[in-house]
Amino acid sequence: MDPPNEFPDDFSSFPPIPFALFVPPENPNPNSNAAPIPNTVENPSSAHLLSFSVPKKRRRGRPHRVPTSFQLPPIPNGVFNSNNNGLASFSSSISAHSSRNNVEIPGSSARTMPDMSDEIIVINKESTAEALIALSAGFPADSLTEEEIDFGVIRVIGGIEQVNYILIRNHIIAKWRENVSNWVTKDIFIDSIPKHCHSLLNSTYKYLVSHGYINFGVAPAIKEKIPAEPSKPHVIVIGAGLAGLAAARQMMRFGFKVTVLEGRKRAGGRVYTKKMEGGIRVCAAADLGGSVLTGTLGNPLGIVARQLGYVLHKVRDKCPLYSFDGKPVDPDMDMKVETAFNQLLDKASRLRQLMGGVSVDVSLGAALETFWQVYGDAVNAEEMNLFNWHLANLEYANAGLISNLSLAFWDQDDPYDMGGDHCFLPGGNGRLVQALAENVPILYEKIVHTIRYGSDGVQVITGSQVFEGDMALCTVPLGVLKSGSIKFIPELPQRKLDGIKRLGFGLLNKVAMLFPHVFWGTDLDTFGHLSDDSTRRGEFFLFYSYATVAGGPLLIALVAGEAAHKFESMPPTDAVTRVIQILKGIYEPQGISVPEPIQTVCTRWGSDPFSLGSYSNVAVGASGDDYDILAESVGDGRLFFAGEATNRRYPATMHGAFLSGLREAANMAHYANARALRIKINRNPSKNAHSCASLLADLFREPDLEFGSFSVIFCRRNADPKSTAILRVTFNEPRKKSHDSAKPDQQHSNKLLFQQLQSHFNQQQQLHVYTLLSRQQVLDLREVRGGDEMRLNYLCEKLGVKLVGRKGLGPTADSVIALIKAERGIRKPASTSLALKSGTSKLKAGTLKRKLVRKAKIMRHGNGSAPSANSNSVNDKVSDETKTTSQAPSNTLGSGQNHSDVLKNE
Repeated sequence: MDPPNEFPDDFSSFPPIPFALFVPPENPNPNSNAAPIPNTVENPSSAHLLSFSVPKKRRRGRPHRVPTSFQLPPIPNGVFNSNNNGLASFSSSISAHSSRNNVEIPGSSARTMPDMSDEIIVINKESTAEALIALSAGFPADSLTEEEIDFGVIRVIGGIEQVNYILIRNHIIAKWRENVSNWVTKDIFIDSIPKHCHSLLNSTYKYLVSHGYINFGVAPAIKEKIPAEPSKPHVIVIGAGLAGLAAARQMMRFGFKVTVLEGRKRAGGRVYTKKMEGGIRVCAAADLGGSVLTGTLGNPLGIVARQLGYVLHKVRDKCPLYSFDGKPVDPDMDMKVETAFNQLLDKASRLRQLMGGVSVDVSLGAALETFWQVYGDAVNAEEMNLFNWHLANLEYANAGLISNLSLAFWDQDDPYDMGGDHCFLPGGNGRLVQALAENVPILYEKIVHTIRYGSDGVQVITGSQVFEGDMALCTVPLGVLKSGSIKFIPELPQRKLDGIKRLGFGLLNKVAMLFPHVFWGTDLDTFGHLSDDSTRRGEFFLFYSYATVAGGPLLIALVAGEAAHKFESMPPTDAVTRVIQILKGIYEPQGISVPEPIQTVCTRWGSDPFSLGSYSNVAVGASGDDYDILAESVGDGRLFFAGEATNRRYPATMHGAFLSGLREAANMAHYANARALRIKINRNPSKNAHSCASLLADLFREPDLEFGSFSVIFCRRNADPKSTAILRVTFNEPRKKSHDSAKPDQQHSNKLLFQQLQSHFNQQQQLHVYTLLSRQQVLDLREVRGGDEMRLNYLCEKLGVKLVGRKGLGPTADSVIALIKAERGIRKPASTSLALKSGTSKLKAGTLKRKLVRKAKIMRHGNGSAPSANSNSVNDKVSDETKTTSQAPSNTLGSGQNHSDVLKNE
């Protein structure tokens, strides 16, 4: 036996997920398996439906032999056909939709677009194909992602400019995908993009390059872009897994000095390919961790493989099952139970719809077992064993017991799929790791135990060594974060600690066996084995044959669910003996002799101190929001987080980890650039005083928060309640109606001050005074009832702050102004506002923004399906006011709400 010292997980093998050309809600109704896909087109009869047959997530280990057919809504003729007649009709539908949803579009108001035409551009005749390519990369066909809105790719959300941006974006992505070994420059698009859209081309190209959607990877043309000497601050990356390697390479190309600290003796983290040998002639590459590349049409690791010239092997659909006694399972019975199992999952999906928010606290296992009991008397023992096999497969897909999975959100990532086959990489995924780690400065055997972060930078401590940097990226697995083995100073925000606690982190183990020859045949890649003990249903339930890709006769048995935990303490000799017994029971009745393995390896991912498990899942009480919470940076842009457990759309996958690294590289570069701008301002206070005053006035034209005479701006990317916000109080502004004004007999110590200030200015003049508060203080102030006078009293007496003029804010405010300006870029927000009741102020800004994204979709069908009652229910049971907000039109105020209490989003 040769058990290695460290084992990565197999967190990459999700099968393709339902594929649809519409923007799914970020916290979607999980009933994606049963509910019809909403039509996103105003005129559904204008084009045929594009049909794709894709297996569902629950088919992770065993491909669906009779896949469900999902239909893609047609891409509107007005957007993707080169016929200009269609463009005109689609333009009209945009105008109609935008007017219904208060989304500003060119020509709809006095604001003009000096460099934008009011016509949809035509780039080529391949717009439909390009849209599908962009879709595989995670971009919806008819709206913007939250990330695009944050970056400010367009000046106004909705309208013709947005359509043109989408066309340009899709075209650039498709162009690069034609040859991923090239560095695509902006110049090659100059001739194909109309001149009036060149500024839009600049914005699009900058976004795609900076966020790693094009020009990433290991091709020579891309490696040449890494400067010989860094010119930007020092960044420390903790962990050399796929997330850390992706971020490190990208940051190096941006010009940052990078140091990667890795606790193991190797790179790759939970992706680990071990060379198994049996003498001179027999050897094989065994993926003991992440093993299957999924969604290869858009999978960025598939792109890296193309750059390296590697040809992927499609995992074949054939997957026979064998009973516990070794006999083949009757195909008719197999199909019968599989159909019943799928129907139970659909029933569970409908049940959570009926339960609403209560389903957050119910497990998927409880729902399935309840339904199965109805049929329990009607099944025989073999059918029950088959049912348990499917449960084991489900627990493998989620690396967790079904009794721990959230009924409401276990499959929240189903709407996001990159399309394509499941594939093995010949020679193992370690070849990708090796290529990504090339020339990256990695220090091995550096076990991080403390991370300090503050306004001046970060300190990362390993043993007695202290590494200092401007920023740090933590990519350690969720299991390590849960264990508390890394001390954060100061402690992480409670919001993040709660998210870490809520999310699940499961376990999958493997037994890899190298044999003298292939006795199981080469016509299949998977086969399954049933158990007659439900508590051991996940023990060696699925076998992967790597004989066609590993370079030798390699077979790997999987251990999932409860059996994976028991396997941690099982002696390796006992485990291998048990596997050989199963194989002999299957093949010896067929007259096939099963030889003893030459070498075996048993993984222990739960005991590995650098992972403490395999991959994440949505446990009872958690939701997809927790992935976003784990992804949030802390310390005002000093400490960042990446890894599969920070990727809401692609959790528990290798490509999810890789993409999270590219995402955080963009975020870190953003904060570094903002700080550089602040330093420049602080070095020239007199020269930039007028500039900051002008910036401040411009930013307050579209504040992030308004209530009464108070308005607030803050950095949207920093969700830390302690982060700095700038509060402005406006005196003698025409008073807005307020239902919470003070009663006539109420007396406040600041009332006289308030009245005196008001009397100094007539209706044509305004006085603006400012102060700096934390975001939490702003929210507390917003909750004060009794009108502006009560708020002013709370501000001055309770919080003890002083209101000052612009010059009195000092250099600290200048830094905040510069950061907010860098974040917003040149974008001019749409006039759309999102009204909130007071009870919703505790929602994170990202949740609110996602609601706006759904409302700003320019092609959404008017009577599309509404979000379910539990779509906004998170762990602490969001109040009914949230539901009212998410379903009401964007210009509607909730009952009893202060009409001046409006949170603005862009």
